[in-house]
Amino acid sequence: MRRGTGAGPIGKAEAVAELLLEVAQCFFRIRALGQKTGLITSWGGGAFGFMRSLALLGPLTAPQIAQMRPTSRQRMQRLADELAADGLVEFIDNPKHRRSKLVRLTRKGDAHYRELNARFLSIASTMGVALSEADIRKTIEIVRHLSDDAKARSEDACASSELPDLTSGEDHG
Repeated sequence: MRRGTGAGPIGKAEAVAELLLEVAQCFFRIRALGQKTGLITSWGGGAFGFMRSLALLGPLTAPQIAQMRPTSRQRMQRLADELAADGLVEFIDNPKHRRSKLVRLTRKGDAHYRELNARFLSIASTMGVALSEADIRKTIEIVRHLSDDAKARSEDACASSELPDLTSGEDHG
């Protein structure tokens, strides 16, 4: 589906744009698959990611979890409250901050996370079978780099007004 004009900054920009659009389309397809398989619940896809952060990193505050993803502290607090209402997480005292409680998985939450993660890995093991592990790991690196770039630009209000001049013929790459 490549419609680029070849090498150079415009061709590279078109390739990056096409990659970003493919990643977005892949996200929506993954979300639909997650809804059909139960990985995405009535809370949305954030519940699995929230519990995964706690499983991998241990107890965290809602603001700490919000800083790891493009969402608000309030959204993460609501999600923590919903998960707590279902007995999947609990709030514990934070020795570093009196008012900001730590959130941790309960035994029920840990078991639920492990079940969801096993289901996720089962699905993942059947996807991309034609790709080598090296190709997949390189893709992870590329997507992570683009994600970090997008995060930095969204945090820098000046970035949107400092777009490179792609008509000058200089390599901005």
